[in-house]
Amino acid sequence: MDDVIQTKSRNLVVVALMLAMALTAMDATIVATAIPTIVRDLGGFALFPWLFSIYLLTQAALTPIYGKLADLYGRKPVLIVGSIIFLIGSALSGLSWNMVALIAFRGLQGIGAGSIQPIVITLAGDLFTIQERAKMQGYLSSVWGLSAIVGPALGGLFVQYASWRWIFYINIPIGAAALIALTIFLHERVQHRRHHIDYLGSSLLIGSIGLMITGLLEGGVGWVWVSAPSGLTILGGLALIILFFVWERLAPEPVLPTWVFGRRVLLAANLGSLGVGVITIGLSSYLPTYLQGVLGQTPLVAGFALAAMSVGWPLASAFSGKLYLKYGFRNTALLGSLVTVAAGAGFMSLGSHSNVVQAAFFSFLVGVGLGIGSTSLIVLIQSIVAWNRRGVVTGANMFTRQLGSTLGVAAYGTLVNAALAHAFLHPPGSVAKHLPHNLNAASLAIGGVPNLPRQALRFVQHALAHGIHRVFVGVFIVAGLTFVVEWLLPKSAESLATSVPANGESPDPDSDHSVLEGRGPQD
Repeated sequence: MDDVIQTKSRNLVVVALMLAMALTAMDATIVATAIPTIVRDLGGFALFPWLFSIYLLTQAALTPIYGKLADLYGRKPVLIVGSIIFLIGSALSGLSWNMVALIAFRGLQGIGAGSIQPIVITLAGDLFTIQERAKMQGYLSSVWGLSAIVGPALGGLFVQYASWRWIFYINIPIGAAALIALTIFLHERVQHRRHHIDYLGSSLLIGSIGLMITGLLEGGVGWVWVSAPSGLTILGGLALIILFFVWERLAPEPVLPTWVFGRRVLLAANLGSLGVGVITIGLSSYLPTYLQGVLGQTPLVAGFALAAMSVGWPLASAFSGKLYLKYGFRNTALLGSLVTVAAGAGFMSLGSHSNVVQAAFFSFLVGVGLGIGSTSLIVLIQSIVAWNRRGVVTGANMFTRQLGSTLGVAAYGTLVNAALAHAFLHPPGSVAKHLPHNLNAASLAIGGVPNLPRQALRFVQHALAHGIHRVFVGVFIVAGLTFVVEWLLPKSAESLATSVPANGESPDPDSDHSVLEGRGPQD
């Protein structure tokens, strides 16, 4: 099959892709600014973490499905349909009348968002050569960096001068512009044939992740850890994921073929992407809280410290092309992981008497490490398979990153909640009367309790610092494990990236697998 994407103007398509990427990028930061106002208007403070979890859950679960559909039906229709679903979810989120409704519509947003990032990155792989892709990844990564800065500020403006509902309505004109440009300027020729959609595999995947995340989020909050609900949800999730992988070996057209995890180079790249997701969600979720709650910085200063990571990422991503062309994909990925490990060690050194400059520097360093490492991994896996498999491997890689973020936010939350629950349930007698004594109230204390005595405030800050230190330790450990995983990348990875036929035709499955094993193509 000769599927060649053609465009009237690549530059206009790139702009459209960046606008589409901005939909999901800005949505991740703009919502956080408005949470206090949303809770004030809709109530349900104990439920608000689900605004993030449900979005990440549906996005992660459907990312590989969209990747498969993009290989079957073409990138353009899948990206357009996903973007439309996202915009519908955005409009309904703005119309929400209570917290439960908003959580449901955020889930719909996630269903649409699952198509955007993997398809945009896949299109970048289709449109550009290996030498050009790093630069393109830098452009696309810069969308996240800009969103990290613009998102919180824009959200604050809407909350202060208009309504929090506009943080969702703003997606509509941006998405409409992207859809119009893609419809007019992006053209692709796809050879259509009969397909078998893996509905059972999709259902097992969504169900397994949903149960495991529910168990992690509700454990110690909705129910005690050692209880029937906790055991049933987590064990049920594990059982479904086992059934999923068993079924994927039998399905005629699996939504997530087992070969994307069964080959050494792809497995290492996907596990590395999992680590990227865990690291980024830890810092994105808790670095601003550390700066505001422990160091007493303003939200604006905290936002810029976190934005340093998003500044370092695209700069390093654009530069990584020169590195992997000169030193190879594996060595470049390892260099990125080493930088991330060093940054993780720096975060572990932060305490109650640190300063924002230190935090911003380590944030920038993490961005540099992840930008170097993640870009080399993405370009590598896109370069070792042909066109009709590029969407699957890209989707699987994006899925593992989203899965890392989804599991990470729950795991970090568990660590922090355990520390805070212990602190607030057993406070010193001198401050006990000023503090709440349950986990939900402890979360309120993180957001600030009016007229809190200085001694009680210092106790809260110390407890918060202790809880977030656990997150920083987790970031360091995951960075170290990611380095180990990337060390397992075969040293022959560079030759694999040049062994796929230049005409873009798909080799047969056995041929494709032999390429991945380093024996060379057989077509």
